[in-house]
Amino acid sequence: MTHRYTTVSAAGMDTATAYRLICGVVVPRPVAWITTVGKDGTINAAPFSSYNYVAHSPPMVAVNIGTRLGELKDTARNIRETGWFCVNVATEAVMETLHLCGADYPPEVGEPQALGIELLPGTVTPVPRIAMSPIHLECRLDQAVTLGRGLNTLYIGEVLAFQLADSVYDGRNVDSVKLRPIARLGGPYYSALGEIFHRPALQRPPGEA
Repeated sequence: MTHRYTTVSAAGMDTATAYRLICGVVVPRPVAWITTVGKDGTINAAPFSSYNYVAHSPPMVAVNIGTRLGELKDTARNIRETGWFCVNVATEAVMETLHLCGADYPPEVGEPQALGIELLPGTVTPVPRIAMSPIHLECRLDQAVTLGRGLNTLYIGEVLAFQLADSVYDGRNVDSVKLRPIARLGGPYYSALGEIFHRPALQRPPGEA
């Protein structure tokens, strides 16, 4: 197959164009539904799709959070001030509620309170977990790395505990099919797993003899 290409130079590219292109190219992206607690006790829950795991020994995840009109978003501010956050895995069953959490609520209004989201207490951190999510990653901030022109910061957290529902975890492995995770695409679109392809592993997983 022969492709025809359009070259779009990134030199001096404006933020809106760069965001539109990078989000359209890097797909699908897993969604982190992050809960945090502010210094005033307000519980925040917000979705972020610039998220992935970055280390396995110890397990670590990272989420990129941009500023809004030059100000820190509630999640970023809470992580910086307290050092704690929880990633609640996003699934098809929670998609509608998760999406509503992306609205612009004032700092003093927590999404769980506004939307009636049931919470569970953290087990090793002071951050509540979202009950409707089948997996929670309780995290402690390891480092915050400012990127590019300073509009984005990568928050890297060490996973202190995995909370895994019996419905998706058999004591060894997480069943991705039963989990039914969702991902973000470019623009206002989400996706599900769709067709799954199996290929035999060609290397041993880290840590296995």
